[in-house]
Amino acid sequence: MTNNNFQEIATDATPTVGKLSVISMKGCEEFTAKIDWYLRQMRGDEGVETYVTHVTCPRFGTGEGKGVIDETVRGHDVYIICDCFNYGVTYKMYGVENHMSPDDHYQDLKRIIAAMGGKARRVTVVMPMLYEGRQHRRSGRESLDAALMLQELSGMGVKNVITFDAHDPRIANAVPLSGFDDVQPTYQMIKALVRAVPDVKLNKFDTVVISPDEGGMQRCMYYSAVLELDLGMFYKRRDYSRVENGKNPIVAHEYLGRDVDGKDVIIVDDMISSGESMIDVATKLKNNGAKRIFVFTSFGLFVNGLEVFDKAYEDGVIDKIFTTNLIYRNPGLAEREWHYEVDMSKYVSLLIDTLNHDETISHLLNPVTKIQNLIEKMGNK
Repeated sequence: MTNNNFQEIATDATPTVGKLSVISMKGCEEFTAKIDWYLRQMRGDEGVETYVTHVTCPRFGTGEGKGVIDETVRGHDVYIICDCFNYGVTYKMYGVENHMSPDDHYQDLKRIIAAMGGKARRVTVVMPMLYEGRQHRRSGRESLDAALMLQELSGMGVKNVITFDAHDPRIANAVPLSGFDDVQPTYQMIKALVRAVPDVKLNKFDTVVISPDEGGMQRCMYYSAVLELDLGMFYKRRDYSRVENGKNPIVAHEYLGRDVDGKDVIIVDDMISSGESMIDVATKLKNNGAKRIFVFTSFGLFVNGLEVFDKAYEDGVIDKIFTTNLIYRNPGLAEREWHYEVDMSKYVSLLIDTLNHDETISHLLNPVTKIQNLIEKMGNK
């Protein structure tokens, strides 16, 4: 190995599944380039300029498209990086500029898989935010889109899907005979917090972990357990007599848990969509005497813009929001004082390299020891 910083990965003596190929779907080029750099640093293969296989998905004037692979992938171990939520990518249809929807990105993903013609030795899709992951269960006469997507990919020959912070990890039940890895960015979030806020004290006397709803309790329980912090929860009281924007509107957030007076609070959720619920929860915690409020969220969508969070920051409601670079980010986020970006490219490259050597990724999925070592190193207890 050429770099001691990458001792976590498999040794060169371990045989690989096949020649490594990393494919970037539209909009993932920057993130894939970082992964490629880390892979080359880890492996030290002097004859390899890049592990990235170039593909294109051109479109006709009618909006129809096709997938084209510019290099052979016969016998390769292929990893496709796909961000279905990159609305910054556009295409022309009848002369009109259109933003690519999640459906458009997913269709392009299938086109590239189809273009391989079954010649790759193994295909793994790295889909950080699961396509249609919020439509994970049926209530009434509804489609089960996430389950259909996983079954469709499995039928096309995809052996494994890697996603991050799935809205409901039980969606894996849709493909019980295929690989499905739900990865949590816990260690990276904690490391980012310690770096961004050096005076934070991660002990049960000074800090509390809060789940903004009952659905997110599982991930918050993990943070609470590994950091030995007290745990609280909000539950959403909804009006089930009406439907707005496809869901029952929230009437109020009710808090259950320990007193937060004078304590720092870490709110953990999988995503920020519009942000209304998050700000409502943070406001209630502030009214209850919370000292500082930090938000951990894997995916910062901010579908209604950033201004509402600018105001929340100015009003002292939220102190810092940590989001990953796994999906497309609003270009204005980089300028916000309240935002801190958590880089996940090294972690993804470790996952890819380990799987390419057909080694277990259990130590990467459960970073308890690394978290404990980080806290002790920082003297944060």
